[in-house]
This record gives sequence, structure tokens and C-alpha cells, in this order.
Amino acid sequence: MIKENPHTTLTFEDFKIEVLEDYKTAMISRECSLLGRREVLTGKAKFGIFGDGKEVPQLAMAKFFKDGDFRSGYYRDQTFMMAIGKLSAREFFAGLYGTTDIIQEPMSAGRQMGGHFATHSLDQNGQWNVLTKQKNSSADISPTAGQMPRLLGLAQASKMYREVPGLQDKTNFSVGGNEIAWGTIGNASTSEGLFFETINAAGVLQVPMLISVWDDEYGISVHAKHQTTKENISEILQGYQRDEKANGLEILRVKGWDYTDLIATYEKASIIARKEHVPVLVHVNELTQPQGHSTSGSHERYKSAERLAWEKEFDCIRQMRLWMLAINIASAEELAIIDANAKKEVLEAKKAAWADFINPITQEQKELVVLLEQVAQDSANKEAVLKQAVELQKNSDPLKRQVLVVARKALRWVHQEPGQAKLSQWITAYLAKNQPNFSSHLHSQSSSNISSIKEVLPTYSQDTKAVTDGRMILRDNFDAIFTKHPEALIFGEDSGNIGDVNQGLEGMQEKYGALRVADVGIREATIIGQGIGMAMRGLRPIAEIQYLDYLLYAIQILSDDLATLHYRTLGRQKAPLIIRTRGHRLEGIWHSGSPMGMIINAIRGIHVLVPRNMTKAAGFYNSLLECDEPALVIECLNGYRLKESIPTNYGEFKTPIGVVETIKQGTDITLVSYGSTLRLVQQAATELLEVGIDCEIIDIQSLLPFDITKDIVKSLHKTNRLLIIDEDVPGGASAYILQQIIEVQDSYLHLDSKPQTLTAKAHRPAYGSDGDYFSKPSTEDIYEKVYEIMHEVNPKKFPSLY
Repeated sequence: MIKENPHTTLTFEDFKIEVLEDYKTAMISRECSLLGRREVLTGKAKFGIFGDGKEVPQLAMAKFFKDGDFRSGYYRDQTFMMAIGKLSAREFFAGLYGTTDIIQEPMSAGRQMGGHFATHSLDQNGQWNVLTKQKNSSADISPTAGQMPRLLGLAQASKMYREVPGLQDKTNFSVGGNEIAWGTIGNASTSEGLFFETINAAGVLQVPMLISVWDDEYGISVHAKHQTTKENISEILQGYQRDEKANGLEILRVKGWDYTDLIATYEKASIIARKEHVPVLVHVNELTQPQGHSTSGSHERYKSAERLAWEKEFDCIRQMRLWMLAINIASAEELAIIDANAKKEVLEAKKAAWADFINPITQEQKELVVLLEQVAQDSANKEAVLKQAVELQKNSDPLKRQVLVVARKALRWVHQEPGQAKLSQWITAYLAKNQPNFSSHLHSQSSSNISSIKEVLPTYSQDTKAVTDGRMILRDNFDAIFTKHPEALIFGEDSGNIGDVNQGLEGMQEKYGALRVADVGIREATIIGQGIGMAMRGLRPIAEIQYLDYLLYAIQILSDDLATLHYRTLGRQKAPLIIRTRGHRLEGIWHSGSPMGMIINAIRGIHVLVPRNMTKAAGFYNSLLECDEPALVIECLNGYRLKESIPTNYGEFKTPIGVVETIKQGTDITLVSYGSTLRLVQQAATELLEVGIDCEIIDIQSLLPFDITKDIVKSLHKTNRLLIIDEDVPGGASAYILQQIIEVQDSYLHLDSKPQTLTAKAHRPAYGSDGDYFSKPSTEDIYEKVYEIMHEVNPKKFPSLY
């Protein structure tokens, strides 16, 4: 039972009931930690990381966590989740065992280790729930401090809903921007740059972010003296403390074992954050970690005897118990009964969760044993098959993989025998049933996914001379977007006042306001975090990273958080964030903008779109705002001043996602590329035509997904030769493209020549026009590579150039 203000609204009897309920929750959580550790050490669970020692402060925090609020925390918060009614003991153990049933294990359906918590923002069809009528937790990730950038965005959403005109009716997502984003982090993890970047950004933005630092003096085995200057995070953050001269954070300190002071502190913190939209940091110190960091080690190895004795004395539950006895909340006998009942409840929950997990596998085990006994009867290898059946039957706690391994090995023994068909059918059915439990929902399966978007071509006036700079196409299309979609907003370095570095947003801030078209600081990770958090709360943010090379600052957030969000919640959360950036063919090592192989292999789960001009880019933005999936759009950096025809249907034309475009028909060889390099390819193809080589040119347009209609293989059926041109390093994106064409599309069946790639050099591009020419594929490189291939085909017609 959670009261919003326990000090002013409760009688002593009411207060007593609530305290006892809190104590019961704390004891259930502690017993889950203790028994959970034993389950790992006995082998039933793989790994355990628990919230023991943090129970009391989490109970206090939960009292002021309201419907509509969001948590962005880390793997110690089980008591908090129990206190807000979003985690039962049975669900706790289901997560520990890795149960793949989303009903039994609602946090991640077994896709994340225990201690990683989430609620369901979406229904089973991928449609939004009413977030303001439930308590929300964004899905945790393990990388320390990785939850911080997202926390910033979750808090900023409240500011947007409160202050941006036209959003006040979005009551499914916010009620007047009154929601707090609650963050939690361990004291050692505050050493991460992501923590400091987020703290600074929150102070600048002034958003309702309330972060708790759980301080138990250690980071795994490393003491705070090796982690934090002065061993005190709140002390070194004093420069962020708000005062009458400037905005900043409110910083509060409280001992983690003091039940009443914790309640008072969190009441004060929540009022400041919710009403004033001021970020608050609560430094909860003097906490303990009774079982050490995790099941991978023992804290007796690195803590002194004095420290261990202190931890026993100041265990937060023990201190709460002493306080309850001192003021006659309960007697020792009454508390002993609660303790005993908690142990019994947790033990029963553990048994039930284990039965939920093991019984379906045991049933599959029995089915396979019976099948193996049947097929063995007609097998020349009867004894070998029966031996496997017996060994499988002896396994009292089988895993799915162990069942499947036996079946697949037995298939080798009955190959080309009567039992082969039955066994192979069983294996195929088993895989079809179980593989989706581990592989589904990398992308949206809702009715609003990318496959629902149909191409709408740009329309043009009859004035064929109506052309403009590419940047103007973007600008006027963004204008249409912001009018059509009131929930759309864009932010980044130089995006606001000057309309981005290439003026693709010229005049947009003046027209739509500094909240919807915003400048931000130089802090790429939290730019992405802002976008993730706001997208999780129903807004449609476009997060701008000034240059593609700078995306590397945020690659961890993109990879570990955004790319896995839909997957790690089995489709119960989404963040349809659009990341806008620009790259390719500029100048020098850090502005060349083509680390594509790194990007596409780090962010599977996010679409990667590579338009060749600004009309195509604008069409991608229009498409993405109609679907519910995240994507990265990479505009051509050297294309903003190139002339393009002026569309008449801004905001409406749509570039299809995952579909290639043949931009020149040809018969001799298929040239595949994307982005700025296509202009070089087109020039080379024109020159090659002069010597009788007719190239077909295909614009990939989308690296993730790749050619979903398999049009490239249709081209190769005609030309029988393939060259991939890419300005990434050798073996970068070109290797991925080649794998997709050769392996996925089976195009090797149509090739008469070795498929080849032409890429940039292995080093970073050197500075200047000469640096570009000697570092990346040039028109002459492309010409000569194609000519070399055709020389091999017909050396008489195409004699060697060298």
C-alpha cells in the first residue's frame, strides 16, 4: 500500500499497516535475493545479480512514483518493482531461470538476465497502452550508466508535453507534463562519462529527472577511493547545485538505512521535480551489499573484517526492524512471523516458477524419448539410438538445447532409414516452435512497420526548369512535416538558430519555436538518449548528429539500447526514433563520413538508410514518420548545394524502405553502390559507354534492410557480372553487401565472372581534394576496374590498359 503523503494523511494505525506492508515487501525481496543466489550456485540459473541491501530506500522511492511516471534504472531495483506492483516473487524467479513465456516472465521473456526490469508500453499487437494509467519502467540494459541518456529523454518528454502547443491532448502519454523520470545508478557507475554528460544536459534543459545514486562504497570489488574524487559523488557535483543566480540541479543526501528520513527526502525530491521541472539527485549513502556484487564472486575476498561487521550492523532491513521495535510498530514475535511467512512465500514462488519453466521441457523430453525408442526399432544403429534415449531420460532438469542436441545427433544414426522422416519432422517442428522465442521482434511486427509504407512518388509542375538546392528540398519538406505532425521535433548541434550547418532547417526554429527545433550542446550520446526517451513516450523526435563520424560517440547507446529495445521486451516497448546525420566525401580523417561496416554491424534492429540526394532523403523522413521503427538517415554531405527538381507534394511523397532503385539500365555488368559515390559511378558509366561497355547501375538506398524484393539478382540474371563500389574500408559495408547478394539472393548461379568490390583504402582518408582522390574510389578507379573485368571477358575487344 503506497500513500502519496504518509506524514499528513495517516493515522498511527494506518501508518503502522503501511510500515508493516513495507517490511513484508523488503523481506520478500531479500529472500528472493538469498534464494536466487542459491539457485545459481546449484546450477538451475545461469547468473544472478540482486538488489539486497537496497530494499529500504527503494520502498521510500516507490511511495512517490505515480501513474505515468517512468523508471530508467539498473539491476538492483527489484524491491522498487515489487513495491509498485510490477514484479512478483514468481516473476522474479521466472526471470532468473530465463523463462521464455511473456506472461510468466513479463520483463523480457527470458531475453535478459534477471534483475533487468521493464513494463509493457505496448499491447501484443504493438499498439500503445495508456501510459498515464500505469506505472512505467523502460527496459534495463547491463552496460553501466547506459540507462542515463535515455533517462534524460524520458524526462524531457514531460517538458515537451507541458510547454509545446498542440500536445496537451496527448493524454495517453502525459497529463500536463506532470510525470517524473526516475533514474537509479550505482555509485561506481557515476564514474562513467555518460553519467556526467546526462547530469550536465539535465541541468541545462531543466527537466523533471530524479536520479538516485545507490552508494555502497564499492564498484564490484573496487573501493570508492579508486572510483570517485573525494569518494563522494554529491560533493563533487556541488557546482551543479541550483541557486538564486542560476538553474541547475537540486542535490539531496540521505542515509540508506534511515526509513523515515528516506521517505521525507523522496517526498521533497518528487515535489521539486514534478512541480518545478527541476532535476534532482538523491545521493543515498551508507548502503550495504550483503551478498557482494553478484554470484560470480564473494565480497569477503575484498572487504575488511571491520567493513563486513559494519555492513551487518547497518543492513537497512535490520535498522528498519530496530526502528519498528523502538516505536512499537510491531513486536519481535510479530516480525518473526512476517519473516517466516516471507520465506515460505518466496520458496513457494520459486517452486512454482521452476515448475513453469521445466514442465514444458520435460514434456518435450518425454515425447522425444518415445520417438527415439520407436525409430530405434527399425534402425541398424538401434543400440546407439537407444543409448541416447536413455541418457536423455536420465536428465532430470533438461534444457531445450539439450533435448534438441540429442534429436539432431540421433538423426545421424537413422539417416536414410525408415525413422528418418519422423525424426526430421520432429526436429523441424521443434525449431519452428522454439526459435521465435529467442529471435523474434528484432523489428516491429505491428501494422505500422516499414512494410506497411507504400511508395509515393514526388510530383512536379510542368515547369521542367523549376530546380533548387537540395537543402531547400529538405527545408520545405521539414516545414510540411512539422505542420502535419505536431508531435514531431528535431534537435542537434546547430540545428536551431542557424538552421543546421547546411541550412536544411533554415527558418524552422523561428516558425515552430525553440522547443521543437532546438540547439543542443556537443554531447552526442545524450542527443541520442533524448530521442530514445521521448520516442518511448509517444513523441516523434529526430535526433541530429552533425556528422556521421561523430555517431561513434553514441554507438554504444544506439547498439545496446535503441537497437535492442523492441527485441529485449518481446515487442512490448518501442522507440521509433529517427537519427539524422550527414556523411561521405568531405575532407580528412574525421569528416570523411563512411564507417558503414562498423555501423551496420553494431546497430542491427535500427534501419540504415543511405539516400543519394535530398529528395530521396526527404521521402525517407516522410515514410519513417508513418511507421513505428527506428532508423538512421545519412544525407550526402556534398549534395546540399546540388540542384534538384522541386516537388509539389512536400510531406507526402515517400521513399520505400528496403527497396533498391535501378537508375540506369545496362547489359554488360551490374554496378551496385549508394550515397555520394553513385555520382562517380554514373560518370564512369557514361565514359565506359564510349568504349562499348554498357553498365547497369543500382542504388541500394537502404543498407538495413537490404533489397527485400531481391531486384539485384534479377539484374545479374541479365548482366552476369557484379562490381560493388563503396567508400568504406575494404571488407566493410562492401563485405556485407556481397554477402547479401551472393548468399541471401543466390546470385552466384548467374555469374560468369568473379564478383568484385572496389572500396576505399584501409587507412582513414587524408585531408583535401587530393586526399579524397587517393583515399577513396574515384571515377577513374571505377572505370578501370570495370574495364579490367571486361578485359578478362573479351581481351581482344578490351585490351589491357596497363
